Amino acid sequence: MSTEKVHIFDTTLRDGEQVPGCKLNTEQKLILAERLDLLGVDIIEAGFPVSSPGDFKSVTEIAKIVKNASVCGLTRAVENDIKVAAEALKYAKRPRIHTGIGTSESHIKYKFNSTQDKIIERAKHAVAYAKSFVEDIEFYAEDAGRTDNEFLARICEEVIKSGATVLNIPDTTGYCLPEQYGAKIKYLKENVKGIDKVIISCHCHNDLGLATANSIAGVINGARQIECTINGIGERAGNTALEEVVMIMRQHPDLKLDTGINSKLLYSTSQLVIESMSMPVQPNKAVVGSNAFAHSSGIHQDGVIKNRETYEIMDPEDVGVNESAIVLTARSGRAALAYRAKLVGYELTKLQLDVVYQEFLKYADVKKEILDQDIHEIIKTSGIEI
Repeated sequence: MSTEKVHIFDTTLRDGEQVPGCKLNTEQKLILAERLDLLGVDIIEAGFPVSSPGDFKSVTEIAKIVKNASVCGLTRAVENDIKVAAEALKYAKRPRIHTGIGTSESHIKYKFNSTQDKIIERAKHAVAYAKSFVEDIEFYAEDAGRTDNEFLARICEEVIKSGATVLNIPDTTGYCLPEQYGAKIKYLKENVKGIDKVIISCHCHNDLGLATANSIAGVINGARQIECTINGIGERAGNTALEEVVMIMRQHPDLKLDTGINSKLLYSTSQLVIESMSMPVQPNKAVVGSNAFAHSSGIHQDGVIKNRETYEIMDPEDVGVNESAIVLTARSGRAALAYRAKLVGYELTKLQLDVVYQEFLKYADVKKEILDQDIHEIIKTSGIEI
């Protein structure tokens, strides 16, 4: 069954780094950029070059070392921003300038004190100016999620004429429902002249917990690029999580969509970002959380021990996790205890297990989790002959 490729645009080093406390130095960014390139992302948004000398340096150095991915620099629709970004990207094998402007009524009125026609002119000029430096130009319509579809279609059509190769349709505030965001992408596919010549990109924020769902709704309706971050880090409540959209498409072959990501590197890449940014993920985080493949309920444990697929839709090895975890708690059953006891060297008969299990429950009611060393103590206390 043939699949269409969805390009992965990683903005961990730009949008992700905007999280308070997650500032990276150039050396750290280079390490992460090399890992993202190895992971197989298609575009690395390396930074916002005009924002600081440090960011300019980081983008320049990343552009030098990335072998496979396009390297992208963010700008506003300002000539100096664009000129500085082009300078920072001069060593990139595949440079991309990412420029744009706010398009919602709120942005036009309160942020720019402008009009729709003037915003279109600024957008056209920015794209054309960027095109004078590099061929690959991505235009972002900031706050597209709250932008009137008819106006959004107008500005998209104009920037395509000016040379845009990618159209970024951000749900900047995380406002949209999946049905609304998907319908917006569908509207653009059906109402923008020249839309077949460009790639539509989803850039969704997670303010209402819908970033991943919205991005998937976008690609189902014709977008072919998703902008995301490792672990979903980013402004406020974060961005679309790279590992989530990659595995959703992988686990749903009926979508006929896939990426070039080496999923076996997802967990280790997640850990690298956690360490570099000192930003842990919650244990129940999808795909890469410490509990993503852990089971503590007796019913679930029994099922997983008999056949992993009873309670796991993904093989942990597919995302770089060695194996599922059977966690012993007061909710665990005999099957889990026997399984864990065997791992530490005890082959218990049914009668022995019955005795040990009663002792186990006493320990488990006191401790949150029973560890391997506890199993030795429990068996010793139970008085059975091994």
